[in-house]
Amino acid sequence: MQHVKIPQDRIGVLIGEGGETMREIEAEAEVRLDIDSENGSVAVDTVGDPVRGLKAPDIVRAIGRGFPPEAALRLLEDEMMMFDLVDIDAAARNKNDMKRKKGRLIGEGGRTRELMEELTGADVVIYGSTLGTIGTPQQVDIVRTAAEMLLDGAPHGTVYSFLEDKHNEMKHKGMEYHRFPGGQS
Repeated sequence: MQHVKIPQDRIGVLIGEGGETMREIEAEAEVRLDIDSENGSVAVDTVGDPVRGLKAPDIVRAIGRGFPPEAALRLLEDEMMMFDLVDIDAAARNKNDMKRKKGRLIGEGGRTRELMEELTGADVVIYGSTLGTIGTPQQVDIVRTAAEMLLDGAPHGTVYSFLEDKHNEMKHKGMEYHRFPGGQS
């Protein structure tokens, strides 16, 4: 059994309407979730396939970090799918710097975050003081590198060029990726 703590305001999303999301996660990942809505603690107990059960804590964490349940459940699509977090707070000197860096990652009207998604095929969410990514190891690595470039102060144009180069590289290698429509924030 593993314990995962998620923010109070994400518990409702994890449970879903009438417990629907929680039941779907339990069925898909073959686990049992015990959610303490008082403190945001979630106990994850594997009841079926242990390999699928290993992904369940990451699914819960991803929902806790702002991903919609459908995106978090992508972690079960393939054993290569992974969840990664970039701590924006660690790169910031103070609260104002944190806001500025978060703004750089989001971009004007959310454009930078959207481009990260479009050009890599990964799901990207900025929530609180983290940037979360769900995708293949290569997709996650590209998003992490782009985010670190922005956090280090690289111009947006440079980062966009990097993302486009990597996109073309993946396309050239014949790597398949898919983009899920729908705006996540």
